Amino acid sequence: MFDLIVRQARLLGKHELQDIACSNGCIVDVRPRIEAEAVEAVEARGYLVSPGFVDSHFHMDATLSLGRPRLNRSGTLLEGIALWNELKPELTLESLRDRALQCCRMAVARGTLHIRSHVDVCDERLLAVQALLEVRREMAPYLDLQLVAFPQDGYLRSPGARANLLRALDMGVDVVGGIPHFERTMADGAASVRELCELAAARGLRVDMHCDESDDPLSRHVETLVAEICRLGLQGRAAGSHLTSMHSMDNYYVSKLLPLMAEAQLHAVANPLINITLQGRHDSYPRRRGMTRVPELLEAGVNVAFGHDCIMDPWYSLGSYDMLDVAHMGLHVAQMTGLEQMRECFAMVTTRGARVLGLDGYGLEPGCFADMVLLQARGPIDALRLRPARLAVIRRGRVIASTPEVRPRLLLHGERELDLTSDVYERREKN
Repeated sequence: MFDLIVRQARLLGKHELQDIACSNGCIVDVRPRIEAEAVEAVEARGYLVSPGFVDSHFHMDATLSLGRPRLNRSGTLLEGIALWNELKPELTLESLRDRALQCCRMAVARGTLHIRSHVDVCDERLLAVQALLEVRREMAPYLDLQLVAFPQDGYLRSPGARANLLRALDMGVDVVGGIPHFERTMADGAASVRELCELAAARGLRVDMHCDESDDPLSRHVETLVAEICRLGLQGRAAGSHLTSMHSMDNYYVSKLLPLMAEAQLHAVANPLINITLQGRHDSYPRRRGMTRVPELLEAGVNVAFGHDCIMDPWYSLGSYDMLDVAHMGLHVAQMTGLEQMRECFAMVTTRGARVLGLDGYGLEPGCFADMVLLQARGPIDALRLRPARLAVIRRGRVIASTPEVRPRLLLHGERELDLTSDVYERREKN
């Protein structure tokens, strides 16, 4: 007797429909037909089952604060930072916690079960750190929340940031963060990268650096980051988030930079919704997209993932915590419309994101945690096309969220239901 069986699911990389048997929070068997009973059964009926979505970059302390104390009129990154600093004195532990919990519930309903969130440590009270540590504990049965100690106002630029970041790590924050392009000088930015990487190496922690989130092609702190990774033995344990200056860099310099990033095993995290919203604001026409060079990074062997970054906060007015929206935007902006390229975009919110976070037990193989989402789609590209209903969200072998199947009813020439799904992409691959 299994705890749960998902029957007749379409899985990535398998042409036959599969059953997935789960017990004690883990997947124990995956094969076309499992002749056994279970306490609970989910009928997939040929729809896609994916591992839970991974958000590799988010700001949960600011989420759902749109309009407080005012709106971002210019739409720029710098006005967003100024707005957040206006809001910080008004923050309370209760409001931070309530907004974050609401956001986590939105994430779970959309099948996002793993989130890396940056948390600002430039407030002496560290209220956001306290609140998100509480949220991490409360939401642990439903999702993994990894926290990054993030000096939003600059590690060297903001008084007390050094001490506050250490306090945050001592309180239980998981990852060392930074924002070198926001320091007063390029030299200070490079110094902050060195010091923060040394701190991470000394404590055995991962690094996730807001790096070169700028239209300035001379913002090149990622070069310092990869050098420090190699010097300190942090290969595979560091991420460069945003990297938008790469969009504007000289091609010759990028041809030098890409192999260095691959050598350092640096993870690159793009945030399509936010990068194309905030970047290029000083351009007339032609206006730059701003997102980093995703196809080129992949071709160079760099692991790339996508993040949602913001939802209804000082930097971004929209968002519903759908990682398929993020991947859908990413493939359009990067012009990744080949079949294999689109599958890579799906991987950027699943398996590639899991590599960024260093997740253990992620996937749909026996021995992995029984964390998955049933989508009303016939494959990953179909899911990107439709951003469909999450028919079941499963965490540790238990259904924790569901959405009814969506079938539009047409009243044209008699009532009929319309099936929007298509398996044409998977049939082409099979043939």
